[in-house]
Amino acid sequence: MLAACAGRAPEPAVTPLPSVEVGWSETGVASWYGEPFDGRATASGEVYDMDRLTAAHRRLPFGTVVRVENRDNGRSVELRVTDRGPFARDRILDVSRAAARALGMIGPGTARIRLTVVAPGGDPVAVRGGCVVVQVGAYRERALAEARAETLEAAGYEAAIEPADPWYRVTVGPYRASAEAETARAALDGFVRACP
Repeated sequence: MLAACAGRAPEPAVTPLPSVEVGWSETGVASWYGEPFDGRATASGEVYDMDRLTAAHRRLPFGTVVRVENRDNGRSVELRVTDRGPFARDRILDVSRAAARALGMIGPGTARIRLTVVAPGGDPVAVRGGCVVVQVGAYRERALAEARAETLEAAGYEAAIEPADPWYRVTVGPYRASAEAETARAALDGFVRACP
């Protein structure tokens, strides 16, 4: 298994693109990820299943469908963006194990690719099942999570703490309107994901 973020410090957060048009394209290097991420929540809130055709991109909106072509062997596959990454500076996409198999890159671990948007991501609320929260922090100590939640509530937000061993995630919401979720996300420098 090859994971783009293994042994590396994450890069600073990058603001996702608000939207992309069909035909938007990018070339670069892709890697793939499997264990130990399988079964864990992705940045979109979906549970990562390494046997589904999904990908992680730093900036494309969640739900965006991309066609990925391996420029070394000509194989291609369509993937849905559900996660953020990769965090290795020289890579533009992390694909699931299933996608890596389809692209013929399991053994090499990486491939030179071209990705092209074939369907833009939908409305953030619709893409995530009609209900979203904005995650604004994750803490190993519950006391720190509680302090952040109290600060958020004092500022007028509905805050919650979600235990996710070994983390305590702090969220605001839930929201059923994209505009409200986006306002909270921008104000709090968090990210939108599905309701728990």
